[in-house]
Order: sequence, then structure tokens, then C-alpha cells
Amino acid sequence: MLHRQLSVFATSVAAVLALQVGLMPVAQATEIKGGAILDHPCGKVSVKHMGLVNAGKMDEALALSTPEMQAEWKAMPADEQNMISGMMQAMSQSAEDFAADIKEHGVLVIDGQSATLTVQKMTQDAGGVSTSIMTEAYQIDGSDCAISR
Repeated sequence: MLHRQLSVFATSVAAVLALQVGLMPVAQATEIKGGAILDHPCGKVSVKHMGLVNAGKMDEALALSTPEMQAEWKAMPADEQNMISGMMQAMSQSAEDFAADIKEHGVLVIDGQSATLTVQKMTQDAGGVSTSIMTEAYQIDGSDCAISR
């Protein structure tokens, strides 16, 4: 009988704990928009990275990424690195222009130790409307932020 009472008690305690855990708030992602992104470490890294890429300083830009990304880059053949570097530089913009785009069109979503910056711009001209979307992922370690994709 005592064994059955303990079993019922343990089941009841487990049920109460499950209910409490179910009622606990789940950590939600934080969203930062516009100019406030530039005050966040990931916003600062993103602008610095863009400026370095635009200036053709790929080694310095690479240093702002995670060790895993750096290892992947270094493992690539030189001709592939050159091709990708050239494309990145051609598609980049100055740090100042990028900062202005972030202020106007940026959204930084922080979820635990990861974050994603999205800059979505719509432009309209005589040819019609076009949308450009730039997305960059980060790993956050304390107050440091490194580009992860």
C-alpha cells in the first residue's frame, strides 16, 4: 500500500511540474529595428565588415567571422576565394551607405546566442519596382558578435 501511495504521489508531483513548466514563459527572440541596430555589437560588426569588403580588405573582413567560417574559407582553393571575393566586393557598398540602409530598412532579430540582420529595400524607377534583401547571420558570445553566414 505504501508503495502505491508513493507511486501516486510521484505521479502527482510529476504532473504538477509538467504543468508549471508548460506555463513558464518561453524565451522569445528580440527584434531591433532601424538606427538602434547600429548600437548593437552585431550591427557594428556588420557595418565594419561591409566597409572592409567594399575596400577589398578580405582578410580583415574574414577576421570578423566565426572560427568555423574562417576555416571553411581557408580550405577553399585560391581561385574560388578570388571569385567569391570579387563578387562580394562588386555587390558591397560603403560602410556609410550600408549604415544608412540599416537605419532605414534594417531588422535585427536576436535569439539567444544567435542573431540575424535583414535589410530589405524596395526601389522604384521607370523600369518598375525591385526589392533587394541582404541577410547576415551572427553568433553572439557575451558582448562579442561574429558573422556566421
